[in-house]
Amino acid sequence: MPDFRLPDLGEGLTEGEIVTWLVSVGDEVSIDQPVVEVETAKAVVEVPCPFEGVVSARFGEPGEKLAVGSVLLTVGDPGPESSEYSGNVLIGYGTSQTTRRRRRPRESDARTASVVRSEHPSSTLGTPEPATIPPARAAAEPAGGGSGSGTTAANGSAPAVISPLVRRLARENGLALDRIRGTGPGGVIRRADVERELAARATPAPAAPAPGRRIPLRGLRGAVAAKLATSRREIPEATVWVDVDATDFLAARAAMPSVSLLALLARFTVLGLGKFPELNSRVEGDEVVVLDQVHLGFAAQTDRGLVVPVVRDAQSLTTAQLASAIAAHTASAREGALTPTDMTGGTFTVNNYGVFGVDGSAAIINHPEAAILGIGRIIDRPWAVDGQLAVRKVAQLTLAFDHRVCDGGTAGGFLRFVADCVESPITALADL
Repeated sequence: MPDFRLPDLGEGLTEGEIVTWLVSVGDEVSIDQPVVEVETAKAVVEVPCPFEGVVSARFGEPGEKLAVGSVLLTVGDPGPESSEYSGNVLIGYGTSQTTRRRRRPRESDARTASVVRSEHPSSTLGTPEPATIPPARAAAEPAGGGSGSGTTAANGSAPAVISPLVRRLARENGLALDRIRGTGPGGVIRRADVERELAARATPAPAAPAPGRRIPLRGLRGAVAAKLATSRREIPEATVWVDVDATDFLAARAAMPSVSLLALLARFTVLGLGKFPELNSRVEGDEVVVLDQVHLGFAAQTDRGLVVPVVRDAQSLTTAQLASAIAAHTASAREGALTPTDMTGGTFTVNNYGVFGVDGSAAIINHPEAAILGIGRIIDRPWAVDGQLAVRKVAQLTLAFDHRVCDGGTAGGFLRFVADCVESPITALADL
């Protein structure tokens, strides 16, 4: 029976969290049928199984994290002694297209495998540790094995332990197996039970928890937290900002209904990066790598949190094409349909934090990029026009940049160029 392992789900991802199983034990699956939804640090994806057959075992429950390479499913033959492999797989995952011959599992094998799987729900490689003591003997055979601690339960029967690893772990830490409550099938003591007992002994009784609710830093929220912490830790950032007269900017937006304010700002950003390419770069070791393509990220708020979709090769798109790409990615983000590829590889990020009703923000750079540009809310303010005081639509542009890749002159020159485009958008677009 082939094991289907959790494939590489995208760039740099090492684990995934089970969200929903789409099949149950005993179900028959076809080639490339989605069998489970997995949440990674990038997105929630459906994982297709490259085998056909009957699901004989599942590994992991919703909410449980599995490392890439861990076994997700064991698939048995639907009838014939051979099955086919599609070869249609996710990123970085390969399947053989050769045909294998496999024996049909005996009922006793299935019972043994069931207990062993419960013993090791997610080992490092996802492969259950073989049982050295059959389940029928586990309850009757003394569990001592030289443990040096009492292992016979009060009712005269030995604690149910299958794995030698569990026995050794208990023995090395001086734990009596008959004093540990097993949570496996039939009361089998699993490794997690021993580790729970060790943790209880090592951890002092905690103080009464503070009132409130706890939000686990995992999935998308955990990925965002890790990236922001890395940015603050590794990037010596500086921030420059400027107020701009956005009256004509709003007029240009009104004249192009299919183009959003963020899309217009993105267009001016791409033009600016063409003149100041140092900001479209990243630091690798002791070198600054100035990139040829502009893969433009933009911040999008969703029900799952903040995500940064990436529009690839933005430098080659027209204003209308760029606006269309941003709109499509935003819709996919809010529907939870973005793939890991859609959110990786960015070289520069733009953000419209004015939608939150704020004037400015010292934004954190999206590591490993070198800069992030944002625009605040556009409001009526007094402004000098041709020496006369007038009420104009005014906004603030803010640029946070990695001071390793350029100095303030370059950053200021880029920001002033974008500001000029915002104040005279028709002129900037006419020059394209």
